Amino acid sequence: MVSLYVAITDRSWFELLSQERPDEVNFWQPSGTRNFGAISVGELFLFKLHAPDDYIVGGGVFSHASNVPLSLAWEAFGIKNGVTSLPEMRRRIARYRRDDALLDQRSDPPVGCRILTQPFFWPCEQWLPVPKSFARNIVTGKRYSTDDAEGRYLWDGVADRAGLPVIDRAPAERYGTPQMVRPRLGQGAFRLAVTDAYERRCAVSGEQTLPILDAAHIRSYGEGGEHDPANGLLLRTDIHRLFDLGYVTVSEDHRFEVSHRLKADFDNGRHYYDLHGVEVRGPRRGYAPPSADMLAWHRERRYLG
Repeated sequence: MVSLYVAITDRSWFELLSQERPDEVNFWQPSGTRNFGAISVGELFLFKLHAPDDYIVGGGVFSHASNVPLSLAWEAFGIKNGVTSLPEMRRRIARYRRDDALLDQRSDPPVGCRILTQPFFWPCEQWLPVPKSFARNIVTGKRYSTDDAEGRYLWDGVADRAGLPVIDRAPAERYGTPQMVRPRLGQGAFRLAVTDAYERRCAVSGEQTLPILDAAHIRSYGEGGEHDPANGLLLRTDIHRLFDLGYVTVSEDHRFEVSHRLKADFDNGRHYYDLHGVEVRGPRRGYAPPSADMLAWHRERRYLG
């Protein structure tokens, strides 16, 4: 059994993203006060337009949900939020929440983020009518199961359009046995997943000031590293910079290690040497620990020794 979720969205959000065709999207909610748990990672998240356009027009593979400040949602996803600018996103949030105080640029309200990878956007001739049980008074969305007729109707409807790679087709069945998909994370999804995995605290210093925390790739993306939380560490921005340059690393026993080159090159670095030998915190339960292979790569290929 696989679950699917059908959520309601604005036509402007859909039309902008259908033109951009990004590798991931943020299906955001204007109020970031509730946790989203309707479906699991790897299940399908579909979106329909507001009534009277009672059609499902696209979707994606659900990868992560989080409530983050507006500034971080924009920094992580930009136009993948389905708006062209941060001021426009702020205006929409203020309108939806009927709170003009949110128009103040100094405010940073929480936003509910539902991150979808491998998104797809259908032309109007492929739009899928919603199941009969999707009532007009539904405000946010509704969950379905492939064990039920309507859920299977949705699954088959997705499979019947555009030969999507998220569908595994078995020879004995027209559209294959429904199963969850391993999401291919983009940069934004990676950032939020790592941020939440480390409970919004630097893995080395314990710093909790969110604007100065970065999701660092252990093996850089440009050198073959993936947007995988197991290839990530949440680090304070200065430590992240030194990590990327090879002045610091993580030892085999998960201790913070500072190169002698920091002192040699800059005749400074006492603050970082004070952190030398501290245990590097791992992620919270439910998230994969840092990959031993990726950490070994950093020590062998990046660390200055």
